[in-house]
Amino acid sequence: MKKWTVAKLNKDRAVAISTKHDLPMLIAMLLDIRGITDDDAINDFLYNDSELSDPFDAKDMDKAVDRIKTAIDNFEKICIYGDFDADGVTSTALLYSYLEAVGANVMFYIPAREGEGYGMNKDAVNLLYENGVKLIVTVDNGIAAVDEIAYAKSLGIETVVTDHHMPNTVLPDAVAIVDMHQEDCQSSFKELSGVGVALKLVMAIEGEYSDPEQVLENYSDLACLGTVGDIVPLVGDNRVIVKNGLMHIGNSDRCGINALIEESGLSNRKITTGNISFTLVPRINAGGRLGLSKKTVSMLLTDDEDMAYDIAQELCEDNTQRQAIEKEILDDIDERIKRDPSIIQNRIIVVYGENWHQGVIGIVASRIKEIYGKPSIVISIDEDGCRASGRSVKGFSLCDAVFACSDLLTQFGGHPMAVGFGILKHNIKAFTKAINDYAKEIEMPVAELELDCKLNPAQLSVTFADQLSLLEPYGAGNPTPMFGLYNMTIADIHEVGGGKHLRLTLCRADSIVNAMKFSTTKDSFPYEKGDVVDCAVTLDKNVYNNIESLSVIVREMRFSDIDEDSVLSSRDLFEAFCRGDNITQSQAAELLPTREEFAVVYRFLRANNGYNHSVETLHYRLKCKNLTYGKLRVILECMNELSLIEIYEGMYNTNIKLCEVQGKVNLDDSLIISKLKEVSQNA
Repeated sequence: MKKWTVAKLNKDRAVAISTKHDLPMLIAMLLDIRGITDDDAINDFLYNDSELSDPFDAKDMDKAVDRIKTAIDNFEKICIYGDFDADGVTSTALLYSYLEAVGANVMFYIPAREGEGYGMNKDAVNLLYENGVKLIVTVDNGIAAVDEIAYAKSLGIETVVTDHHMPNTVLPDAVAIVDMHQEDCQSSFKELSGVGVALKLVMAIEGEYSDPEQVLENYSDLACLGTVGDIVPLVGDNRVIVKNGLMHIGNSDRCGINALIEESGLSNRKITTGNISFTLVPRINAGGRLGLSKKTVSMLLTDDEDMAYDIAQELCEDNTQRQAIEKEILDDIDERIKRDPSIIQNRIIVVYGENWHQGVIGIVASRIKEIYGKPSIVISIDEDGCRASGRSVKGFSLCDAVFACSDLLTQFGGHPMAVGFGILKHNIKAFTKAINDYAKEIEMPVAELELDCKLNPAQLSVTFADQLSLLEPYGAGNPTPMFGLYNMTIADIHEVGGGKHLRLTLCRADSIVNAMKFSTTKDSFPYEKGDVVDCAVTLDKNVYNNIESLSVIVREMRFSDIDEDSVLSSRDLFEAFCRGDNITQSQAAELLPTREEFAVVYRFLRANNGYNHSVETLHYRLKCKNLTYGKLRVILECMNELSLIEIYEGMYNTNIKLCEVQGKVNLDDSLIISKLKEVSQNA
């Protein structure tokens, strides 16, 4: 369960923005909510299509340009050293494409995700030395390669670092380090992706009188892919890059991009940040996860259409394979959670398994985090050691938590929202305890669903959706607006798409809203006709046979009169008790249900022949005044212990089955009831 929040709005300021800039009130409100309120920021956000900050504002950019120009003039062999994700692959393709066009003697190198890992390594440096490389230019990496760059220098190879990751205390001994996050870097915009830094480098090499619009026309298709793929904020320079990329990517002169678009099923469709993020980028990343990053760069560079289509098809197949691997791991974890619910009762969820593919465990961690609203870490155990990837929730620095356990790790790195580390198998249980002990001392944040504002359903129209296009492109830092439709009655539920999706008819007063709930079957939908619900929706415009219509897409739903704070508080108390945390006498009493409450639950389950939706939904349906969520959890655990029911609760569904009962059952025989009574009486 997530806590629903509505963004704060200064209505007077929004009215002033609307009046001064002649903008629809909706757009003025959303600008205010996003913190875009002064005149320059508003004009830059809405109307700047080509103006980028000066690349020479970046520290060492002049040094980087001088060294690269010298290498070009002397025909020294240059290696673009990239990375295996979408940002690294597009950075490599962009800079290689440019340097080849200006006559440089250039090659590229992408390390293998498995076997080499992220960043520079000495074996790769040796290979480049044997190939006669005199200058390495890193893209999307290098800021942490202190030892590797020193080793390259000992072999007579110089390095120019271009990166966007946070620097460590010790910087590499490179000819130039172009990373806007250096403390003494004067760049006015510091949130570029790796490919954004590479694009700025190209602008700088082009010189003082370069035409930014021409550079954007030539390279923004690649830069857009990497920028969206790296989930950097789509503001400032990033917004300009993506705006231009969206203009050019649909008619790119790169046959590799065209092939990828066609093989991904996006031909003849408008290319948006959404389908870049959810369709194109996963295919590029699949190549890195399954070992084909070099081929992906080749696809983006080639003029051979047959080769481009062959690789694009292979990437699509790899993405399908990646999805299958991901599903297999998630299904494994789902079964483990059903057998051992304590896994998800921890403040930080840690799961581990043998030989899980290291290329997908980050995606798996992200999925678990989304489902349970808790920081999640997935560890893959294999013969060569254990690799882990973790994802966090807003407001909790997972890297701080992991770094606090560094004595149990072989290596570690990351940022507040994502981490990666190595660990020995025998330390995993100690790590799980240590990181949760760390979290015990911190007030853990509650996962939130953030709404931009509530809407009156009577306001909805195609014009309303049209206005939202002023804020595009959407992405990190400028998310697709999410609106709340509150107190809507479900009037009808229809299956569409062969039963894979639902079309809902929602009513409030005289307003009727038709909305879609995708990837939801009728059996898995926990709501019924007549239920009064709140809906978190996004809006879009459909055009079919030249007829425009409004598309309302339901992203989340909840019962309108649910007491979220009470449910979340009671859930936390139940989980604390299950973890063995110290709780007070009165808290234990809060969790102890009465016999009447047991009876209410059992009668409901008997009347419905069990239950197949979430425990949160069951709690709401019971409508029992003093039955808290925590008490319901205790009742279900007790019934399960005493074989009155069997409960299987995984990531995707909950199944409560009634058991045949022989003779009378004594509730006091339950271990959970005994423990609660002991605490409530003796604490």
